[in-house]
This record gives sequence, C-alpha cells and structure tokens, in this order.
Amino acid sequence: MAPSLLGGFTKSLAMTVLSEVGDKTFFAAAILAMRHPRKLVLAGCLTALIVMTALSASLGWVAPNLISRKWTHHVTTLLFFVFGIWSLWEGFKEDGDSEELAEVEAELDAVFKSNKGESKTKTKANDDTKKQQRPFLMQFFSPIFIKAFSITFFGEWGDKSQIATIGLAADENPFGVVLGGIIAQALCTTAAVLGGKSLASQISEKMVELSSGVLFLLFGIMSLLSGPGEL
Repeated sequence: MAPSLLGGFTKSLAMTVLSEVGDKTFFAAAILAMRHPRKLVLAGCLTALIVMTALSASLGWVAPNLISRKWTHHVTTLLFFVFGIWSLWEGFKEDGDSEELAEVEAELDAVFKSNKGESKTKTKANDDTKKQQRPFLMQFFSPIFIKAFSITFFGEWGDKSQIATIGLAADENPFGVVLGGIIAQALCTTAAVLGGKSLASQISEKMVELSSGVLFLLFGIMSLLSGPGEL
C-alpha cells in the first residue's frame, strides 16, 4: 500500500509542533525578535526551518531507494520508540524552570555585546568601506536575516526533530511530511516572534518533553502495528 499523504501530513504536523515549541531555535527566534525587526527575524528563521524540513524529507525519501522499505520502516519505528523514551526521560528530569531559555539568552547576549562593541569603533567612512567589501550574499540579504537564518539552521542540524523528520519521510508520503512540517514550523516560529520572551518564558519545558515523548511512543506503536507504507 502506498504511503498516505494525509498520514504523513498529520504525523509531521503534530511531531513538529511538539518538537519545536520550547526548542532552542524557538527561544532564539523569540529573543532575536525583541532586538531586531520582527519581519527580518521571522523571514530568516522560517526560511532556515523550511530548508531544513525539505532537506530532511529529501534524505528520508531517498532512503527507501537505497535500503528496502521494510528496513526503513523498522528503523523509523525504532527511532520513534527511542525518541519517545528519550523525551520522557528529559521531561522527568526537568524541574520546571526554563533553563534552556536562559542558556540561549546568555549565548545571544554574548554575541550582541560583541557586535555592539565592534560597532562603537566604526566611523562613517569605515562603514562605507565595509559596505563595499561585503560578501556576495550580504549585498542581497540583511545581516539580521543572515544571522537569524544561520542561528536557526545550525541549531536544528542534528536535532531530534530533524532525524525524526528523515525517518518519517522514509516511511510516509514525503510531500505530506514536508507540507505538515512547513505549516507547523510557520505556526511555531510566528508565535515565537510575535509572542517574544514573555511567551517563551511561560512555556513549560517539562510538559513539552513529556507530551513529545507520549506522541513519539504513540507513533511507534502505530508504526509497529502497521506494515511498511501503511497508516
């Protein structure tokens, strides 16, 4: 039976929402939006997440062509159980405080202070010279867009949600996985940018991890009970 578009969409949507809310990149988007124009931050973060989702789904789509769909199905099922147990373990260890928010804020503060110190030493003449010497990409994109994109993209690389997306796309319809992932990323990133730190600080990382763990285990059970390519 061919993988279902609806199955890939719904699983990707639910998984991405619970994986991204309370994630480092979620907090980074919220903090960046407090210090830079929201439109640029939203554009940079969302572009990075869309690229990452499409790239991950593409890797998952290629996998069954290299390995039999039976084996990719078994690997995906195993990943769901591993991530489910991992998320539950992380959730039970959490004490309720938003430690990750504080950690991300500290890292970004160090970057902001460094950039601020450098900007104070620049003169107008130096600024004009720097502008002429900007790299190719910087002539077309704002430095804020590049910063938001790079922080988000590299923050997501190798993350649990990326690996899960690869596994999901290997077992479900990759177009459904991409569509569900992009919609979920858009919702989460927009909420982070518009809500800012006030919203991010109210998110319980413990509840997010526990909810993610339950969802991953549910997907694992559904995958175990179904055959390759089925719902």
